[in-house]
Amino acid sequence: MEIILASASPRRQELLGYVFKSFVCKPANVDETLPENIMPMESAEMLAVKKAKFIANENSDALVIGCDTVVIYENEIFGKPTDEMDAKRMLEMLSGKTHYVVTGVALFYKGKSVSFSERTSVKFYNLTECEMLDYIATGQPMDKAGAYGIQDKNFLPVKSIEGDYFNIVGLPIARLKREVESFLIYVGVR
Repeated sequence: MEIILASASPRRQELLGYVFKSFVCKPANVDETLPENIMPMESAEMLAVKKAKFIANENSDALVIGCDTVVIYENEIFGKPTDEMDAKRMLEMLSGKTHYVVTGVALFYKGKSVSFSERTSVKFYNLTECEMLDYIATGQPMDKAGAYGIQDKNFLPVKSIEGDYFNIVGLPIARLKREVESFLIYVGVR
């Protein structure tokens, strides 16, 4: 069975390699605008379903895995920053505070699907102006929800986490492995 990751994220590709030896990547070119009334904790899963469904429509014989990650602070959804000022705004808001990282995952195979969300709590140290600006200058926060990557070696803002570390990177691989196994039994592959 072909396995397709509906993402271009190099971080997700690396993580999915922990679960599967062989897969292909086909990024889903979908509108990621969220409805105004969506609950923040449901947003990542909704986008994951949208991405997986888009790829599954042309690849119904493949197991398609769609994902999306958001950062949520005080009921505000932080996606990828729009520019450097937006990145700084996000980092300032997260400084010294606890927020949630939510990754939604959707699995599609032959017209059947299942989806789930994983939530991890993250607490930041108080960040200095200098460390925020130095990090933003690297360009690394620009393609990451919440304007940071926990795996980035030149920026270490995290004081503590509660939950799955890999979820913060972008894919909760331990849960994904279990969900895929259950889903394949459900669809009659195993």
